[in-house]
Amino acid sequence: MAIFGSKKRKDDKLQQSVVVTKSAVAKGAKKYVVVNASEAIIRPRVTEKSGILSQSGRYTFEVSKSANKQAISNAVNALYKVRPIKITVLNTPTKNVFVKGRRGTVSGIRKAIVTLKKGDKIDFV
Repeated sequence: MAIFGSKKRKDDKLQQSVVVTKSAVAKGAKKYVVVNASEAIIRPRVTEKSGILSQSGRYTFEVSKSANKQAISNAVNALYKVRPIKITVLNTPTKNVFVKGRRGTVSGIRKAIVTLKKGDKIDFV
């Protein structure tokens, strides 16, 4: 009997964490903004390429599928106390791999490249 109530609880949690922007309501669009900063940014993406980019003030983050640029900007401001100048969002596709004689997939992610002002820095320590 516990199965029947689970879907309703998931919808209630979703409505608490997502709010419709005023401009979207005025235009009649269905745009959503992630409210909680910890939901917008999943983790910093630390790779060799992102390390080189961070020297020039561009930082890479793995973000949720529902996060838009405005939500990512608010999350960076809330978590790291810096204001981004530019945000670029990329969707990486899933890839088929062949490891130890078995086929598999590597899941695709959504990542954001955040550009900061010349003097601003983010420490991931």
